[in-house]
Amino acid sequence: MTITPSDSSRTKPDRPAFRQWLAVAALIAAMTALRVVYASLIDLRTDEAYYWTWSKESVLCFLDHPPMIAWFIRFGTAIFGDTNFGVRFAGIVAMLVTQLLLADIVRRVTHDFRAVVLAVLMPEAALYYGLLMAKVSPDVALIPFAVAMVWALIRLHESGDARWWLAAGAFAGLALLSKFTAVMLLPAVVAFMLVPDWRRRWLLSPYPWTAALIAVTMFLPVLIWNAQHEWASFRFQFVRATATHEVSLRTVGDYIGLQFGLVGFILLPVVLSGLTLTAWRGYRRGNAVAILLSTAVIVPFGYFFWKSLTLRVGDTWPMFMWPVGFAAAAINVAMLPREGFPAWMVKSTVAWANAAVVSGLAFVVLVFLYYVVTPWNLIGRADPIGGEAGYEQVVDRAQVELQKIGATWIATTDYRTYAMLRWYFRDRVPVVQINERGRFLGFRDPGMGLIRGHTGLYIAREPDNAIALWDATTAVREPLARVERSWRGIVMDAYALEKLTGWTPELSPPPDSPFYRWRVLAGDILAPRRDGDMAAFASHDPQPLRREF
Repeated sequence: MTITPSDSSRTKPDRPAFRQWLAVAALIAAMTALRVVYASLIDLRTDEAYYWTWSKESVLCFLDHPPMIAWFIRFGTAIFGDTNFGVRFAGIVAMLVTQLLLADIVRRVTHDFRAVVLAVLMPEAALYYGLLMAKVSPDVALIPFAVAMVWALIRLHESGDARWWLAAGAFAGLALLSKFTAVMLLPAVVAFMLVPDWRRRWLLSPYPWTAALIAVTMFLPVLIWNAQHEWASFRFQFVRATATHEVSLRTVGDYIGLQFGLVGFILLPVVLSGLTLTAWRGYRRGNAVAILLSTAVIVPFGYFFWKSLTLRVGDTWPMFMWPVGFAAAAINVAMLPREGFPAWMVKSTVAWANAAVVSGLAFVVLVFLYYVVTPWNLIGRADPIGGEAGYEQVVDRAQVELQKIGATWIATTDYRTYAMLRWYFRDRVPVVQINERGRFLGFRDPGMGLIRGHTGLYIAREPDNAIALWDATTAVREPLARVERSWRGIVMDAYALEKLTGWTPELSPPPDSPFYRWRVLAGDILAPRRDGDMAAFASHDPQPLRREF
């Protein structure tokens, strides 16, 4: 599928373009089917299982993130049950919704059919969106709402109808309910409102301020929960955001390299060049749409680059901004010939855009085949998918030991092991993370009747099974077994299983208890592990998050 410059006056596809659209629709259907297969067959990752445990609770917010991802998962599992596909279903829908919004944004700005085609194919050609939108995370929830907010503001620009501010405010509130990084879109909205000549109109209009009120009102569940819990999630995120260390070229390289890998080795430069021209077009000429699109990407990209000077930026954190970048790049392809740019530049831009889409689609398919079809492990223990696979081996041995020692509950000391055990046992056996109880504020009783006074089974990743926190308890631990978790013949981790007696965990310890505190406290900042990312560092977790492929 190639994109060629077209007559800018064309608003409807001619017959060849209609055939092209049918081909594009078939391609999107095929790629959606690919994501469905991936979502159904690939084991849940630890964070996905962790978010699934949230979906089983009835709380307004969580320590780590706002509640939208839990609602997404609850929506999918209500339809398809507690299956891999049920957990990930909302991500499949989010990708399609995002593509529809991008298509309409580009159509309204350019009235160019081929630019619209480019806009919907660019996400398919980027690994994160073309394949990994099937993997649920707060970013997957944020992306469609962030794009919807931009879409509403473009409708405002197109129609002049101030009521579109209200829709933008609603989508902004939903974005905030998805992830706190949505605030990085605020500079783009402010620039869209104040830089063009219409600033006086909007400053005096009640609609932008009403939109802001709508966004804050929709964000109230998070504010209420935090007010009830000493602003726990805000303090948690604040420590993560403000922690600094010495400048490291390695973390900068990680950040840039991940953008190339997850967006595309050709597609990323295409998008960045399109964004550069879009920013020039917007701020030089006062074009509100160009200001909105470019600033919505440049500001967060710059912020994450700055943070990468001292910390490893999480793999998915910048992913909410690139769909807007795809729209800007597609619009740029349509605008170049209209603005009188040299023919060679127009031809080169189109050629690189075509190459980005074709090569990106091939890369996405190859990654899919590697994980779903082939039996190889070419990356070893560093494999981002295999590194979190194989937990059923731990669960199988745990079931044997539970019966052997008559244990009625399971104890863990890290949230990833806790999440995977809950996922596999489906609450048939109570699973408790005995520490970091601040993660579980407001959670339901896991079954204290089966815990208090009963034998437990302690499961922890080696060598972290012997954490010093046990010294503050009366627990008696007896070694039982050692289990290796492997993927495609490579051992990824080893786990210790121990008999646990003489102690009952406190599920709601006071905030000053070492069992309550999550592992990041103001003033308690250590250097990040060499092989860890910022998320692992921020929790001081001994098992750093693996790169999200």
